Amino acid sequence: MSNNVASWGSFIKSIASYSGDLASMTAPPFILSPVSLTEYPQFWAEHPDIFVAIAEEADPEKRILLVTKWFITTLRGQYASRNEQLGSEKKPLNPFLGEIFMGKYQPAAGTPTRDIGETILVSEQVSHHPPITAYSIFNDKAGIELQGFSGFKASFSAASIGVKQVGHALVYIKEYDEHYLITLPVLHIEGILSFAPYVELEGHSFIQSTSGYSADLSYSGKGYFSGKKNSFKATISKSAIKQEGKPLYSIKGQWTGTSMVKNEATGKEELFYDSKSTPQYTFSVKPLEEQHEYESRKAWLKVSEAIKLGDYDLISKEKSKIENAQRDLRKAEEAGKPWQSRFFVACDPRVNNGDKYVELSTSLGNKPNSCTNGAPSQQNWRFVREKYDKGEIKA
Repeated sequence: MSNNVASWGSFIKSIASYSGDLASMTAPPFILSPVSLTEYPQFWAEHPDIFVAIAEEADPEKRILLVTKWFITTLRGQYASRNEQLGSEKKPLNPFLGEIFMGKYQPAAGTPTRDIGETILVSEQVSHHPPITAYSIFNDKAGIELQGFSGFKASFSAASIGVKQVGHALVYIKEYDEHYLITLPVLHIEGILSFAPYVELEGHSFIQSTSGYSADLSYSGKGYFSGKKNSFKATISKSAIKQEGKPLYSIKGQWTGTSMVKNEATGKEELFYDSKSTPQYTFSVKPLEEQHEYESRKAWLKVSEAIKLGDYDLISKEKSKIENAQRDLRKAEEAGKPWQSRFFVACDPRVNNGDKYVELSTSLGNKPNSCTNGAPSQQNWRFVREKYDKGEIKA
């Protein structure tokens, strides 16, 4: 970072004076990550054994605890892994329209695991303006599926970048015909002025089940005089969030460290989750030569290599090739040839339980977005399994 102090200063001035959505702003090469944002959904199931365990639990009260635990396992990879590995947060590559990323989760070498079946991720960039990534993770043996979509709106304020996540996720358990709606937390990027950016979560996010159980999660970080980084609290209730039922369980800790859960009826407290001692699975993709030209790692290969080399001229050259191809797509759309997504459709309540979002979002006290009308940012995207099963491209 010390070699880029002047560049950092110029970058801070540019984002401080920028009046639009920072997510659409072209980032300088020195803060780029060699990874596309389309790859980020893989963090939803870094621990597929914990994900699958939800479907193996017969008690709905215990299931909401397991869903909450699994959700906490997704946060470290999504929001802290770059900081831990690279020393600071990096801006991911903006996906191009139609970009896809898919693969399977494998046990880490030497890690004893039970047979949980095959867990598969399919991720696709379904919109470019605004940028929206849709994703699905499914395990047929366990009968569990996650699907969702996300986008970002960013702005600069008080020496940090605030990021509002657009979208939500839905978990479906086949055996119990049960759905869980998961909303996404707000995040902000701190450390901008010290040239060492990192992500912190804030506000609330919610989990609402068709069984009636719900979880309310709140987030906080380290303040000037107190608090710890990456802290959270959660309450589990047998009621909709908006009804504010009496908590059955309370949970607190750090989503990058350990957390404890307390049974409010008995007062018993025990370990809930330890992110640093729980074995991770690895994510496996096909060899590059077997990948489609739109698959992330093949499409961004030259840009990624240039970023790792620190060759800023080559980064700009290779990124421009992809960006120019996107402009050609825009011209085609303007000529009456709209882009057709490969695995996902804009939500229709008749497709893949799209109406469950409406039901569960209403339980949260929210006015749900239209499932059939509006701009891409107002639509809900749903995975159509038949498209994947019948398609030529497989994980």
